[in-house]
Amino acid sequence: MTSNASFAGSQFLSLHLLETLVAVLPVRDENGAPKSIVYGGTERHMITSQARRRAERVHTRDRANAGVGALAGRSTGVRTREWALITARALSTTHGWETDEAIRTARAVIEATGLKFGDPAKKTVANLTKVLLFAPADAGTRIAAHIQEEAETVRAWTVEYLEAQAAAATAKGKKGARKGGVLEEGDPDEAAEGAPAADAKLPAVPAATRTAVLTALAPRDAIDIALYGRFLAEIADSPNVDGAVQSSHAFTVHEAEQVDDFYAAADDAKLDRKRNALDFLEAADDAGAGMTGYQSLITGTFYRHAVLDRLKLRRNLQAAGMSAQEAEDASVAAETEFVTAFVDAFPEAKKNSTASTGSLPALVLAFEGERPYNYAAAFQAPIDENPVDKDGEGPAGPAAVKRLLNHHAFVSSRRPDIKSGRVLTYDPRIDELLGTLGDTGATAVTRAEELTA
Repeated sequence: MTSNASFAGSQFLSLHLLETLVAVLPVRDENGAPKSIVYGGTERHMITSQARRRAERVHTRDRANAGVGALAGRSTGVRTREWALITARALSTTHGWETDEAIRTARAVIEATGLKFGDPAKKTVANLTKVLLFAPADAGTRIAAHIQEEAETVRAWTVEYLEAQAAAATAKGKKGARKGGVLEEGDPDEAAEGAPAADAKLPAVPAATRTAVLTALAPRDAIDIALYGRFLAEIADSPNVDGAVQSSHAFTVHEAEQVDDFYAAADDAKLDRKRNALDFLEAADDAGAGMTGYQSLITGTFYRHAVLDRLKLRRNLQAAGMSAQEAEDASVAAETEFVTAFVDAFPEAKKNSTASTGSLPALVLAFEGERPYNYAAAFQAPIDENPVDKDGEGPAGPAAVKRLLNHHAFVSSRRPDIKSGRVLTYDPRIDELLGTLGDTGATAVTRAEELTA
C-alpha cells in the first residue's frame, strides 16, 4: 500500500474548453467523412477523445524531450509495435551486432516473453508486435543492453528457440497437409494429432532475460503512462496502468453543418506545356485538371472536457517506484503540462491544408472538486445562432461562453466541494464579455499555467 500523506487538496481538476474551428477535418471515419453524434435531437460534429488524447500526450512528450516546460528532461513513453526493431537497432548501433542477427534475437526474446508478432512470412509485419505497446522510450535500449551483457547465453538460447520454432511450424504444415486424410496405425504423424500446441515445445527464455524485458517494458517513471494509462493483456505479469486523465469527446454546441469541398489539383507539367503551346489545338491536349475530388470540411464551436485525478496520478507514480515526495514533485509538474497540452495541443490531420493546429480556445474553465464535473448538459439544447431580436442567441462562441459560465455558477452554488474556478480566453470579444457577466464563480487569468491551483 503506498502512502498518500504528501497529497493535499481537492482530488479532481476539471477542465472545460470552448473553441471555434473553421473549415477543418481533424478526425474522420473509415469513409473519410467527419464523425458525428446526435445529441439534444440534432446532429453534432464530433472530435473523438482518442484524437485529442494522442495530441495532448505527444505534445507533452515532445516538450519534455526538448527540455521545455515543467516536465523538461523527465522520462516519457512511446506507443509502437516496433519494439523488436528498436531493440535490434540499439544492438547494431551501440553494441556492434550484425543487423539480421540483432533482429532475430530481439524478436525471439520479446516474443518468448509473451508478446505475439505478425506472420513471419510477411516481411511488412514479421517483426512487429500484433498490439501497440506503450512503454518507456528507453525500453529498447535497456533490453539491448541486457542482451549484450548476457550475449553468450542469449545467443545459444535464440538458436535453440528458432530451431524449435521452425520444427514446430514444419510439423504443423505436415499436419495441415494430411487434414482430411486417413491415418494408418503406426503412422509417425499419429501422435501429432493429440500433441500439445507448438508454443509448448519452445524452450523458455532465460529467467533473467525475461525479467529484464519485463522491467524495461514496465511503466516505470514515464510520466505520460501515469497520466494516460496503458493496457497490455498479452503479458499477465506486466503491469497495466489505469490512467489519471479522463477525456470526453468534443462536440459542436449547435447543429452540425458540413461542406463537401470540390477540389481540382493542377498537374505542373501539363500546365507548363499548355503555357508554351504554339497553337490552340496543341494547348487543348493539355486541358483539364490533373486530379479532382471532394473533401469534407466542418465548421463550428466545440465543447470539450477533461479531468485529472490528482490522487490517482500520485498513486500511479508511487506504484512505478517513486517515493511519496518524488511522486508529489512529478505530479505537480505533470499537472501543469497536462493543462498546457489541453489548451495548446490539437490533432494534426490535414494540418497543412487547413491550418487547424493554429486554433486557440475561446474560453477555458478550470476548477477543483471532490468528483469530476462534466458540463455537456449545458449544450443539450443546441445554440440557435439567429440574431437575438429573432429569438436566437447570436454567434455560437459568445453564446456558448454565457451558457457554460451560467451553468458553472448554478452548479457550484449547490455543490460545496467545488472551489472557485479560473477562466482563460484568447478572444478579445470574450474578454469584454466576461466583464459584463457578473459573478460567474471564476476569476480571469492570462496564462495557461495559472489554470492550476
